[in-house]
Amino acid sequence: MTQGGLSGGHAETEPGSRSDGRKRAASARSKRRRASFEVDALSERGLTQRQQRLLLGAGTVVAVLVGGFGLTAVVSTLGVSDPPADEGSSAADAIGLLSPDDYQAWPSPKLFAPIGDRKADQAPLRAEEVFSVKTVRSGKLTLKLADRRLDACAPAMWGGSVLAKLGETGCTQAVRGLYLSADRRYVAQYTLFNMADAAAAGGFVQQMSTLYRGGGWVRPLESKAAAFPQDGYSEASGHVMGHYAGFVWVARTDGQEATPKDDFVSLALGARAAEKAVYRRVVAVTGPAAPPAG
Repeated sequence: MTQGGLSGGHAETEPGSRSDGRKRAASARSKRRRASFEVDALSERGLTQRQQRLLLGAGTVVAVLVGGFGLTAVVSTLGVSDPPADEGSSAADAIGLLSPDDYQAWPSPKLFAPIGDRKADQAPLRAEEVFSVKTVRSGKLTLKLADRRLDACAPAMWGGSVLAKLGETGCTQAVRGLYLSADRRYVAQYTLFNMADAAAAGGFVQQMSTLYRGGGWVRPLESKAAAFPQDGYSEASGHVMGHYAGFVWVARTDGQEATPKDDFVSLALGARAAEKAVYRRVVAVTGPAAPPAG
């Protein structure tokens, strides 16, 4: 994989009907998620994978596993002693605890060194600055900006473990932009965090390599125009740019895994058009590059 984006997809084992393909994709997702989120002690007590993910995201698993009383108390609040409710109405779904199936972390290129500390780049971010372009073209894809939003940092993420690490970064702002492809086949979100310095941003992007597996993730923007599939496949990457941390998150709107026909690289690059705002801030600090001699 290159610095430019995410993996380009996963090849199917053999051609077949659409129904067969969905069954194979669902089976693959099920196996992968069991490996990532299933805790044997909790499974034996009857917790579903989504309930386990909720416990992981809330940072309670350690306390739960230490004593049977704590486990009994938490399990009782989830109602696992009763017949399982409809999957679509689980607590995890209710608060939108979504996370990607794959994540890659990238360090800061040297060209962002001039803004390695927020003291050199003190102007606050604006949503209109980061997501100024409403239509982005990347490869054969056209992405339409469905929504954009500026928040404090904590409201843009979920998960006790992630929020604890985020609180150590000196983060002051989070700007999110949600895109939908013109053919309505793909959804993408870009989130930019304004952190204290490059060390804080770099550490957080790297820590997300493990934390995204149950510890928390970026909250998807709520929009009537576009949404991430509630139980679908998605990919993400984190990028350090001086004292900024940017997170790209992409998926098919139908929740299916990417095939060789799905250009997730172009999809990710399209969402990363928001990073032009960071490049402009480098120029504001260093001045425009001198023209070539001659």
